[in-house]
Order: sequence, then C-alpha cells, then structure tokens
Amino acid sequence: MNATMQKFGYPATLIKEYDHWVVLLRPRQSTLGALVLACKDEAETFSAITLQAFTELKEITAAIEQHLKECFAYDKVNYLMLMMVDSDVHFHVLPRYAGPRTFEQKEFIDPGWPGPPDLSQTNDCGESRHRLIRQTLQRAFAGGQYENK
Repeated sequence: MNATMQKFGYPATLIKEYDHWVVLLRPRQSTLGALVLACKDEAETFSAITLQAFTELKEITAAIEQHLKECFAYDKVNYLMLMMVDSDVHFHVLPRYAGPRTFEQKEFIDPGWPGPPDLSQTNDCGESRHRLIRQTLQRAFAGGQYENK
C-alpha cells in the first residue's frame, strides 16, 4: 500500500482491487460517485508504471465507466491525473452531471458543470451515505444488483 492509497482511505474506501490498481471511493464527493484510481506500482510518473499496469488500465476504465453509468447515470466522466500533492500514480475519476442527481434522498450537484470540475466544492453526504455509495459500487463491480434510491 502506498501513501496515496492510504491518504484516500484504503482499505476502508475500497471498491475493487485489481493486480496493479485499486478503485477507491473518494472521501470528498465532489460529484456523486467520485473515485480515486490508484496504481499499486512504485511509480511517481505515468511512464514508470509497468506494462501490465498499462494493460490492466483498459479493463478497469471500461468497468468504471460502465458501473458509474449504471449506478448514477453520469453525463460525462473526467479522469484527472494531477499528482501535485500525492506523488504516486493515480487518477481522480469524476462523473459529471448536467443536472442534480438524488441518492438516498440527498441531492448531489456538479458545481463545475459544464466547465472543468471544481474540486474545491464538495457534496457533504455524511458517513452513512458515503458507505452506501461505496456499497452500491462494490455490488456493481462484483456483478451484483445495485439500487439507486
């Protein structure tokens, strides 16, 4: 486990673990279903990850997009690889929404739409709702039923 994975709550925020990557639910939900996709390789530049990690990335991004769409009906998805503070290779995966989405009786907005994502804003969803978002995505990634209430 690297420092970036720890910072974003691994293993408590884990949605799915792959050989070279982990999909984590972002502790701060800038948009509904915001994720962190962190590489487990010891690499601080994208070009330094292994060929196996690059190959696995194709499968993971397809799964992320499919399951986020099924669960939350995003309009677009953004992958941000900033690595300004956290140096391990990782992406912030932000589903984007043209209008509000409701999950567990809570309305979530996308404050940056239609422009760049606004990571300074957050949808405060509380610990229990955060856990339910994670569980919804875990079920979807496991091939089970998901329910968007």
